[in-house]
Amino acid sequence: MIKVEAYQQVLKQCRNAGAVLVAVSKTKPVEDILALYGLGQKIFGENKVQEMLEKQPLLPKDIQWHLIGHLQTNKVKQVLPFVSLIHSVDSEKLLVEIENEAKKQDLQINILLQVKIAEEDTKFGLNANDISIILNKALSGHYPHVNMCGLMGMATLTDDESQVENEFNLLKSLYDNILEKYSMQFPSFKTLSMGMSGDYQLALSRGSNMVRVGSLIFGER
Repeated sequence: MIKVEAYQQVLKQCRNAGAVLVAVSKTKPVEDILALYGLGQKIFGENKVQEMLEKQPLLPKDIQWHLIGHLQTNKVKQVLPFVSLIHSVDSEKLLVEIENEAKKQDLQINILLQVKIAEEDTKFGLNANDISIILNKALSGHYPHVNMCGLMGMATLTDDESQVENEFNLLKSLYDNILEKYSMQFPSFKTLSMGMSGDYQLALSRGSNMVRVGSLIFGER
């Protein structure tokens, strides 16, 4: 059962901040997604390829599917035909696999580079040096089938708001530095995806222009 009032509140805050809302529908049934779609929501985020593959054929074709969870290289082939944006490109190995598969399928794939800003070992991601190497390789023609659309990051799961704020500030600073250096070369590099149900308001205040909100809208899993 979706929480209509909560959805409308989150959506209003996103619009006021000039941010895009990704409704995270992982583990939620098709009926709930359709209910939210009926309210005008077109962008949905899934964590697992298999779940996205099961839901996608049953839902309206104009839904934009975002893959926000860790993507294994052996699942890349399956998701590319209909994914609108991959948030979680957390290694060069994965990026190479996306490029190779996109070339085979004659597709242009939109991706975000996932930055590790959290202290938790369970979080994946690149560092600033990794990203610099990737962007320079892209400029040299290594990834012609991949559109570099921005950065994504997940803050530490903690009650310490100052730590989360510092991590968001770090990601925003990296994003700004990349824009300053590469904006002409990467015109699609416009997205800073940070903030989830527990910290999206803080993320918006620190410059996020895309948030990934699930439990506030769909209820707890």
